Amino acid sequence: MDKTAAEKRVDELRDLLNRANRAYYEDARPFISDREFDDALDELNRLEHEFDLETPDSPTQRVGGTPSSTFPDVRHPQAMLSLDNTYNEDELRDFDRRVTDILGHTDFTYAAELKFDGTSLRLRYESGELILGATRGDGETGDDITQNIKTIRNIPLTLRNSPPEVLEIRGEAYMEKEAFMRLNEYREEQGLPTFANPRNSTAGSLKMQDAREVARRPIKFFAFDLILESTDPDRTHQQKIEWLKKYGFPVCEHFAVCEDIGQVLKIIEKWDDLRHELPYETDGVVVKVNEERYYEELGTTSKFPRWAIAFKFEAEQATTLLESITLQVGRLGKITPVAELKPVLLAGTTVKRASLHNEDEILRKDIRPGDMVIVEKAGEIIPQVISVVNPDREGRSAPFSMPSNCPACSEKLVKLDEEVAWRCINPECPPQVRERVAHFASRDAMDIDGLGEAIVDQLINEGLIKTYADLYSLKKEDLVPLERMGEKSAQNLIDAVEKSKQQTLDRIIYALGIRFVGRTVAKDIAGNFKTVDAIMQADEETMIQVDSIGPKIAESVRTFFDNQKNLNIINQLREAGLRFEYQQTENLSAKLDGKKIVLTGTLPTFTRKEAKEVIEKHGGSVTSSVSKNTDYVLAGESPGSKYNKAQKLDIPILNEEQFRQLINE
Repeated sequence: MDKTAAEKRVDELRDLLNRANRAYYEDARPFISDREFDDALDELNRLEHEFDLETPDSPTQRVGGTPSSTFPDVRHPQAMLSLDNTYNEDELRDFDRRVTDILGHTDFTYAAELKFDGTSLRLRYESGELILGATRGDGETGDDITQNIKTIRNIPLTLRNSPPEVLEIRGEAYMEKEAFMRLNEYREEQGLPTFANPRNSTAGSLKMQDAREVARRPIKFFAFDLILESTDPDRTHQQKIEWLKKYGFPVCEHFAVCEDIGQVLKIIEKWDDLRHELPYETDGVVVKVNEERYYEELGTTSKFPRWAIAFKFEAEQATTLLESITLQVGRLGKITPVAELKPVLLAGTTVKRASLHNEDEILRKDIRPGDMVIVEKAGEIIPQVISVVNPDREGRSAPFSMPSNCPACSEKLVKLDEEVAWRCINPECPPQVRERVAHFASRDAMDIDGLGEAIVDQLINEGLIKTYADLYSLKKEDLVPLERMGEKSAQNLIDAVEKSKQQTLDRIIYALGIRFVGRTVAKDIAGNFKTVDAIMQADEETMIQVDSIGPKIAESVRTFFDNQKNLNIINQLREAGLRFEYQQTENLSAKLDGKKIVLTGTLPTFTRKEAKEVIEKHGGSVTSSVSKNTDYVLAGESPGSKYNKAQKLDIPILNEEQFRQLINE
């Protein structure tokens, strides 16, 4: 493919991905699958890099760049004030009286909108392009987190419909409840601390130094205000919300204009009931004077504007009977105690169960079956048992004690060093099998196309597999009778399973589902130990000699391979023909040993991939951006900005012929 063809394909992919983003985030009508989206994004990223076609508004900007060591301070041209709060009707009516007294009339309306429980952000656009994203900070000065902001997929990088030359946006970053739960489940499985609520997880994510990690967090955005350089005495907040939608910003659908404070109170009552059905957390309603011409007259205090106030919803609690404590088995065997409650209405739903987190938490709160307990859902997605109503009553049941065996498979539970959770490490434990198989077949592991959740469920329910190793014993005739399968689909799945036998050792190690062993650690293990047999024989002291492996990972790997059932699975996979040895081609030379090389432009005979492979075979490495640490820039036709930067930094620039001479000397 030449550069002209690449430019055409890049335009096609950008258009497809931008339309897909709008369809998913704005219209809630996706027209391509997540897999198709990811494949298109990967192709776009490759073409942009290979032909030096990166632009600031490309969808690839949402995957994040190199980590930043600091966030520069940025001063807000207009202070991001917080709002005064109220929790009752009387205080809200007092606010209305103050507004009326200052203005001396009632010729105004109120705008009411949901108050999001997230992180406030400021965005700046110039000529329709996003140039700055910042946190609220202290209201006067915030952090420049533009690269992190770009990873939030429903924040437009380029605006639509002829926006003003300069546009400032205020809005809220947040996580939906279900996405927050999935994030915490993942962190628990990885042995990481969980977040208390979606607000904390959003704020923490946006302050991460590596934008690539932020891109993996399920953050969304609502715009709620628009700051314009021009003034207009007839402008209303309602108009600005419509303009935000016109320019392509996501706005909350729950917005109302009210004639008086009585209508505001009715809206608050309505939304107080509605909030329990929403996919995101809201902690109140923001009430603003709708007409902007009155803002200057109403003014501000040292902290708050006098033309707006936040009505906060009450946190909901309920008292009920804790009938029993049961145990729940997670994907990687974590045992979570669950309170089985006498049904009680809480936050708009009937609650029958509540998380008790772990054994230590139960003992700290001294929670026992038969207790009357206080349950709360405020700021949490899953109901939590806050405390016992009367811990001193007579006749209480015995203190809780964690059983020694798994409730699902009766295997002995274990507790790894420094962990509070008990775990079942039996790979055949029924609640774990489905997720382990799904992980094994996933794209970054064995990449078995067509093995979705529904198929996995059927395979397990029909008794065709008990572990992921059983996938390699499946026959076409086993699959054809399954629902929605048929001859062709069955053969395709068999072929995909067979093809997966060619996956490399690092992918196999990752696919095994060892706790704490992600893709990077799996590559390091494969590269250092070379064979599965060597990994199985290594003790913890030997393992921690590998750069990316610490004591916790070493213990987890050793625990996995000390389990006889896991060894049986390994033997099954070996007999099935998986490649249990590291495939490595030795470097041709060390002529580029330790050298950092940047590629730019179109080379005469090398593709980007080929040039990268040649550099690595001679001991060098390819980096994406030019810096003072760059040793060479390998430049082809139409090299772009990297060439210019290399000239400014006086970094040696090679053409392909000079590069070949360098490695052949």
